[in-house]
Amino acid sequence: MKKTAIYPGTFDPITYGHIDVIQKSLKLVDTVIVAISDGNQKNYLFSIEERIEIVNKALFSDLKFNKSKVKVISFNSLTTELCKKYKSKVILRGLRAASDFEYEFQLAGMNRKLDKNIETIFLMSDVKNQIISSRLIKEIAEFKGNIRKFTTKSTINSLKKKYE
Repeated sequence: MKKTAIYPGTFDPITYGHIDVIQKSLKLVDTVIVAISDGNQKNYLFSIEERIEIVNKALFSDLKFNKSKVKVISFNSLTTELCKKYKSKVILRGLRAASDFEYEFQLAGMNRKLDKNIETIFLMSDVKNQIISSRLIKEIAEFKGNIRKFTTKSTINSLKKKYE
């Protein structure tokens, strides 16, 4: 039986930390659905359409991920509902530092209360990626700093265009 995992996030923009989590998760499951949140809790730099395009370019053009193993979608629902829709029993969450854990632990607990059949798997990104955050990448890009170590070429181009 094929195992599918949902990797929800805002991906505003995608980083090497996110990509590291996707790569690691493909060792554990057959398919990863990168689920880009279209919720209105945040002020996004990129629209949902732009984020989908950026993630697709980063994963499939820049990094040549297998399209049969990774899918990119948008969603505006509870993650547990998305799991039901795609018959997934696994939610993936990336951890960078201990400071992430408290929020992620609470979120995993709430998802477990919503659906006891869904497990959350926490994956640590490599040490070299643990300092990376979308927020910091945007800030560095806004001030024309070098972000090559933090995200893919096509994502950098999208950020440059946004801040021109």
